Amino acid sequence: MRRAFITGVFFWSEVEFSHEYWMRHALTLAKRAWDEREVPVGAVLVHNNRVIGEGWNRPIGRHDPTAHAEIMALRQGGLVMQNYRLIDATLYVTLEPCVMCAGAMIHSRIGRVVFGARDRENWRCGIFNGCAASSGYESPSGNYGRNTGG
Repeated sequence: MRRAFITGVFFWSEVEFSHEYWMRHALTLAKRAWDEREVPVGAVLVHNNRVIGEGWNRPIGRHDPTAHAEIMALRQGGLVMQNYRLIDATLYVTLEPCVMCAGAMIHSRIGRVVFGARDRENWRCGIFNGCAASSGYESPSGNYGRNTGG
């Protein structure tokens, strides 16, 4: 695999750009959260097959209740794109987004969300199904739930 670094953004070549590939990248970020004693969630924001944002949960270490993996990836994506509208971007996240993150995704106008596992703590609320899915998001979670450990 070759990787080139151009103005702060990685461009990947000779790699199959698939949900599984990007979810594996998100799982690597979730491991960073785990190593920092945070809830192990990772997120990767992809636009035109390149990473424009990534993040892992850091609310404990940053003393910031909004420092969820998805929010960190969206913030970075906005800076890279120089726009808060992240149209046609796909967010890969290891765990179903909470209501705060789902709201941020709606406001950022990303095109697709792919998450690895349902959040057992939020399932009663149907947060993702009720909030983001009603905004037209596709969430093909597939078999990724087996790999998340969550």
